[in-house]
Amino acid sequence: MKILVINSGSSSIKYKLFDMKHRKELAFGVAERISEENSILNHNKISKNSEPITYRNNDVIPDHREGLNRIVKLLVHEKYGVIKNKAEIAAIGHRVVHGGEYYKYPTIINKSVINAIKETIPLAPLHNPPNLIGIEVAETIFPESVQVAVFDTAFHQTMPPKAFIYALPYELYKNEKVRRYGFHGTSHSYVLKQAGIYLKKPIDKLNLITIHLGNGASMAAIKKGRCIDTTMGMTPLDGLVMGTRSGDVDPALPFYLSDHLNMSLTEIDNLLNKKSGLKGICGTNDMREIIERVNAGDYLAKLALEIYTYRIKKYIGAFIAVLGSVDAIVFTAGIGENSPDTRRLSCQGLKQLGIEMDPKKNAEDSDGIDEINTPSSNVKILVIPTNEELHIAIETKKVINKSN
Repeated sequence: MKILVINSGSSSIKYKLFDMKHRKELAFGVAERISEENSILNHNKISKNSEPITYRNNDVIPDHREGLNRIVKLLVHEKYGVIKNKAEIAAIGHRVVHGGEYYKYPTIINKSVINAIKETIPLAPLHNPPNLIGIEVAETIFPESVQVAVFDTAFHQTMPPKAFIYALPYELYKNEKVRRYGFHGTSHSYVLKQAGIYLKKPIDKLNLITIHLGNGASMAAIKKGRCIDTTMGMTPLDGLVMGTRSGDVDPALPFYLSDHLNMSLTEIDNLLNKKSGLKGICGTNDMREIIERVNAGDYLAKLALEIYTYRIKKYIGAFIAVLGSVDAIVFTAGIGENSPDTRRLSCQGLKQLGIEMDPKKNAEDSDGIDEINTPSSNVKILVIPTNEELHIAIETKKVINKSN
């Protein structure tokens, strides 16, 4: 069975094609800057020696339909293709950011699913509309393929009310569904399962703190294989310091900015989402550049890194308190997998909580799962590469198998 995974953004289409018989990646790529003059299409075919054969084109991509059509042509191309015709693709797995309270599991897309995604647009106005465009375009291009929605919020739907309901008038939750939802669910779920395999422990007996650190960042407290709390809230702005997002701030801050600096709601939203976080403190959201500047003695870069890792450490402590006991802390995603300094500072001084990192193991590079704790550490510290697209493909296959 071949499954194409699509992540449709407002001006992009990211994709990966898998042969699910061997869970093998066949091709991947991205169409970017759709409807702009400087469009880019990068396509990569995985060769027999596992090296990608790359195709790149800068012709204008007028819309998502044309973008996906060009991707299909590359997938069946004599040189860059990996299939003979698009009919070989049994299913399309779509990443959908927000499923609200409607969906706790991936589901085959039909009219009611489309309507539910539309109803949650106010909760994810930047993400759900382009996700819908990807679905609508894929349905026309792949009319015979099963379309499956895998929701970013679904993994966190096991949180209890005490964790997801805000201390606001209850009617706002009851009538408007104002609550904590959480995001990065596909990543947290994927590394949970990988940790279970590595630790040789059943998922339903596993207590983890998973830490997804990319340009966006979030943590999840997982008790007996189920999420019981997470750092992101109703939107992806809450929680950890991120690349350009502030994370936790005083709720009264927007009023102060409005009253004293005469900022509009749009300007405040832009400030908190695009001009804050690491970038707001030191001018860049690239952790590699920040580390280089820290080593060169740059004060603001050092401050940004300290604030970033201090927030992670605070949430580690908080999640240990709600979990009671922890089998492992898992670092994943771009920064989590590739920044030893971030991991070191996030776990520094936590010996009293049973967390001891081995500096030598932490500094080593590896493509697989790494255990970077000392032998005496009561809590394992793992680095697990995430693969959200593979997770979506696996979940898509499960849905299809259940429906047959």
